Amino acid sequence: MRVNMELRNLPGVDKILTDKRIAVVAGKYPHDLLVSVIREQLEQERLSIIGGKAGASLDGIVKAVLGGLEAVLKPTLRRVVNASGVILHTNLGRAPLSREAIAAMEEASRGYANLEIDMGSGARGSRHVHIESLLCRLTGAEAAFVVNNNASGVLLGLTALARRKKVIVSRGQAVEIGGGFRIPDVMRQSGAKLVEVGTTNCTYARDFEQAIDESTVALMRVHSSNFSLVGYTSEVSLEELIVIAKKYNLIVLDDLGSGSLLDTTAFGLAPEPMVQQSVKAGTSVTFFSGDKLLGGPQAGVIVGSKEYVEKLKKHPLARAARIDKMRLAGIAATLLHYLKGEAVAKVPVWKMIAAPLKEIDKRAGDWAKALGGEANVVDGQTMIGGGSLPGGSLPTKLVAIGGGSKKVQEISRKLRLREVPVIGRIEKDRLLLDPRTVLPEEDEIVVRALSEIIKK
Repeated sequence: MRVNMELRNLPGVDKILTDKRIAVVAGKYPHDLLVSVIREQLEQERLSIIGGKAGASLDGIVKAVLGGLEAVLKPTLRRVVNASGVILHTNLGRAPLSREAIAAMEEASRGYANLEIDMGSGARGSRHVHIESLLCRLTGAEAAFVVNNNASGVLLGLTALARRKKVIVSRGQAVEIGGGFRIPDVMRQSGAKLVEVGTTNCTYARDFEQAIDESTVALMRVHSSNFSLVGYTSEVSLEELIVIAKKYNLIVLDDLGSGSLLDTTAFGLAPEPMVQQSVKAGTSVTFFSGDKLLGGPQAGVIVGSKEYVEKLKKHPLARAARIDKMRLAGIAATLLHYLKGEAVAKVPVWKMIAAPLKEIDKRAGDWAKALGGEANVVDGQTMIGGGSLPGGSLPTKLVAIGGGSKKVQEISRKLRLREVPVIGRIEKDRLLLDPRTVLPEEDEIVVRALSEIIKK
């Protein structure tokens, strides 16, 4: 009886539209949008009443409608401050871009651009010219181009070069990376036939040679970018694969995953396969990401022999996987940093990796000092992340806030709900914030957010 009564008392759409507060915003937005938000709110009220809760007042419903309208019109994708201690955080968009890359992307999107026009002749040109020479200079490759991401690059390569043919991969490299991207599944989708050789921990050159037959077209190396095997292991080097490939007239595909243009060991990290090394070794085609250690926007970078890269460019799937003008501009600007020898100074990923511990300690101390006795500085590790350098980390200084699980969880939640969210990590009932993964110009945002939340 009560439920039926409250359902009958729910105001209609017309009644809500006549409310003065609704009338104020009615002229700003399309009528259909406003009506749909009102109906959605009324449906929520009906379900709430049926579920046993008391019906809201007209005032409450109007306020909920206004809040709902604001939520619909507010973009859900927005900037956050990454204090998590993971440099290439996939959930937070991986590599932050340099100022120059951002400016280049803005300039390319401001109006029209010479994306596919030859300015000399006025005839149609190719978008690849804006990036190919830069990649060839930096890597030593004969040809290059970029696609949407590394996964699409690998799929394109296998489809164009190995469809209905066999591709041999070490069993330990038939891997899965984030998001369920599995090499066996990609092989199947491309039409290539995967041939796994060796065992999970040990594969030898003879395993590849014994698996080669008249249907074999390629040998493939897949870098284990998000895990590492330790203990009793053996793998076939890229150089050995290339020797075998030449002997049997096969091609070699090298999926580097992240791929790096700089020597990671120079920064105290484990060695990450360098693109230049892959090209110099003689691979047919090498694939890597644009938004990981390269430090640019999302892209899949393809470099290698002109004979094979040209086949990929001309394949129909290349159009489905092609990159847009904004990201093309961002990648080109990022590559220029490497060409000028300024990547460590200008590319945020490398600035974070190269940041001196003394500098990070000072920033962490400034953060903690601003919070009085509520925080202290502790030793920690920054992870590279993003499918790069599995297990690789750098020493850092963390700002630690304790007070018990409940308090820490609440502070973390409030930080995430800020206008500019701040993302940390919780370990052992402490909220940990890492200055290494925070851009220096964002320090004030972090300190202000922490101060306001903790004081309240």
